[in-house]
Amino acid sequence: MKKIFAAETGNYFLVLGATLFLVVFGLIMVLSSSAVESLTATGGSFGGFLRQGSFALVGIPLMLFAARRSAVFWKKWAGIIMIAAIGLQLLVFMPGIGFAVGGNRNWIHIGSFTAQPSELIKVALVVWISLTLAKKRDSFDNWRELIVPLVPVAGAAIGLVLLGGDLGTVIILAAIVFGALFFAGIKLRFLAAPVIVLGFLGLIAAFATGSRQDRIGQFLNGCKSDAAQACWQTVHGWWALASGGFFGVGLGNSKLKWSWIPEADNDFIFAVIGEELGLLGAILVLALFIVLAIGFVRIIRANRDPFAKVAVSAVMVWIIGQAFINIAVVLGILPVLGVPLPLISAGGSSLVTTLIAIGIVLSFARYAPERQTAPAVAVGARRPSDSRPSGRRPSGQQR
Repeated sequence: MKKIFAAETGNYFLVLGATLFLVVFGLIMVLSSSAVESLTATGGSFGGFLRQGSFALVGIPLMLFAARRSAVFWKKWAGIIMIAAIGLQLLVFMPGIGFAVGGNRNWIHIGSFTAQPSELIKVALVVWISLTLAKKRDSFDNWRELIVPLVPVAGAAIGLVLLGGDLGTVIILAAIVFGALFFAGIKLRFLAAPVIVLGFLGLIAAFATGSRQDRIGQFLNGCKSDAAQACWQTVHGWWALASGGFFGVGLGNSKLKWSWIPEADNDFIFAVIGEELGLLGAILVLALFIVLAIGFVRIIRANRDPFAKVAVSAVMVWIIGQAFINIAVVLGILPVLGVPLPLISAGGSSLVTTLIAIGIVLSFARYAPERQTAPAVAVGARRPSDSRPSGRRPSGQQR
């Protein structure tokens, strides 16, 4: 255990501590928010908790394993991870393997194994795009050099997820790509045109289905009541937050989780947190993500490797951005997008891949940066000040 957790930097333990706290806190809230649904589905209250706990028991060792890998390891396997992730995403369109959940065809099942390949694409994009930008950091002024590898590969990965209908995950993937480009040092004028084009395509995708049109339309109208199906989740989330007050109604005492809030243990778990733990619990969650963001920034500033800097930046945009979107949806600032709260919401694929991504970050924070030291003078070598003609003494020196 000493060897597993050994590290030289405080940043390592800052990120690791905040992550483990969020995972444990998430397990407690998943137990509370899923107990009713588990009871009605299986006759037991611990089904959702045990399932999430099993994924945590898989994800935490994988995080610690990833934390012990070197940057060379991630550079070597970046391309293979990207190919594997795209290959798995293709399986969602294969009859008998891929299936849809909530209208999004973004899941696969092989035997008793069920997974969401788009979550692995997040990890793959982090390492692959970081390696690509690190290799081309001398060509940032030439946009043609960047288009050739980035657009076909990243576009294919994101396009496959969009083809499955998961717009929320597409937004996170696009944020990872643009976050990596921004923190790598790409000039803003090169990013302006792609952002405008993708924004336009995003609007088309947002209004491509009737359910999305209803959600966006009701959101723009203010969701004044829960009479509309598109506003049901949002309005009941507000009620949960309002009934929590400052101190909350107590852990396990939520009333809205009794089938009033769809996805209470997943997309809207923050509403249950606000109801049971009140404003204090909600602030605690925000504070933990702020601590995580501070740890990421400190690791970025301490690292000299461009690959590590971009990779940590991409993971930061992913996790902190996804947390912001989830909380904004619950608060009604954004329409419902189906994005889970990282490390807290129920969902095995999301939890495991997020922990692996944090393990990658920890691998860059394990050791302190090497100190820049002047080269030592070899024994017996003559210093420049000693190269004086023999037999002569410097002026002013007495005989």
